[in-house]
Amino acid sequence: MEKKEFPQIGEQLFHAVLNNGLHIYVDPKPDFQKSYAFFATNYGGMDMRFQMDGQWLDTPAGVAHFLEHKTFDTEDGNALQDLAANGASPNAFTSTSITGYYFEGVEKFEENLRILLSFVSIPYYTQESVDKEQGIIGQEIRMGDDEPDTQVFYGMLEGLYAHSPIRVKIAGTVESIAEITADTLNLCHKAFYDPGNMVLCVAGDVDPQKVVEIAEQILPKNGHPPVERDYGKKEDPNVAKQLWEKEMEVSAPLFQLGFKDMPPEKGKDWQKWELTGELACEALLGTSSPLYARLYGEGLLNDSFSYGCEAYPGAAFLCAGGESRDPGAVRDAVLEEAKRLTREGVDEALFLRLKRALYGNAVRGLNSFENICVNQAMAHFNGFEYLTFPDCFSSVTKEDVEACIARVAVEERTSLAVIWPKGGAK
Repeated sequence: MEKKEFPQIGEQLFHAVLNNGLHIYVDPKPDFQKSYAFFATNYGGMDMRFQMDGQWLDTPAGVAHFLEHKTFDTEDGNALQDLAANGASPNAFTSTSITGYYFEGVEKFEENLRILLSFVSIPYYTQESVDKEQGIIGQEIRMGDDEPDTQVFYGMLEGLYAHSPIRVKIAGTVESIAEITADTLNLCHKAFYDPGNMVLCVAGDVDPQKVVEIAEQILPKNGHPPVERDYGKKEDPNVAKQLWEKEMEVSAPLFQLGFKDMPPEKGKDWQKWELTGELACEALLGTSSPLYARLYGEGLLNDSFSYGCEAYPGAAFLCAGGESRDPGAVRDAVLEEAKRLTREGVDEALFLRLKRALYGNAVRGLNSFENICVNQAMAHFNGFEYLTFPDCFSSVTKEDVEACIARVAVEERTSLAVIWPKGGAK
């Protein structure tokens, strides 16, 4: 087991790789009573087409999310109940690119870790339980179809991308999940719930070597090579369409503005892209930016406004959205401000202030065990270590941020999605 020190932030991290390919990261916190364990697979909603045993397979939209729901089932009952009975708080989530299972607790950590590793690695899916779950998830999907925030976000993705599977809702559709069977779940579990495609991250008052020993006892001794995935045709640098519109029961127009970028290479480039993208959002349209102050003062934005950046295999973008009486005017103002910043540059004092603020947020995030473990897992899948962020902050320059704004905040790479009030004037 390798021990790594991060003196700038007062952290240390133990890292081990098992013979089956599983990576384990442990951040010891001896001064805390609670512990947190996060067991994740590099498999999410976008992973619908893959090659296994020399054959390309297409699976319905929503399998990764469906699998997450059913993986808690065991031959003896339900792992959620077992963990809760031990005083732990367990849960799971599925995103576009990963699925993660976790628990937090102050006692019986080793016993709970055994339960976590066991139920995630040993599939137990029956057709009867799958049929029942289709109704439950179908209701969840219908609720999502009625949520304007969800609809406008995916509308933006449809505008940005012509082929990428990130356009597809993580939970799928009522029609797509109707195609899922117990065999589908077993197939995808075999393909993606392999130790070599997974990571275990732990933070708390735990013994790193004991974590490794438990994983070696519970998990399969061998893994298989990662499956090859297909995310569709390579995307054009420009957006698929510049405007997406829909009417729903909303009191005010709701919008999402997307700026399409080319995806970064895995490793330090990925880490730097994420930080540069965050700073670009802050400098261009963040709540401390001149543009935000002006648009807020004019009543074009309100406190619902938010922004961020995301990157996935084959896709990366910056985005911002909220309520506005005139979303088109917001888009035009952002593009004009991007031209000004490209021409004049970002104010040096503003850049340094934004950079310090983001660094402070990252350091404060180390107080959250969940934040440490989830971010380390995502960083691992993207080829870097999360706790190296101080070095990454040092490497990002004002020129990097200006180049990002100049590259993505242009008309041909911008897509606007709007949900208008039903029967309202556009």
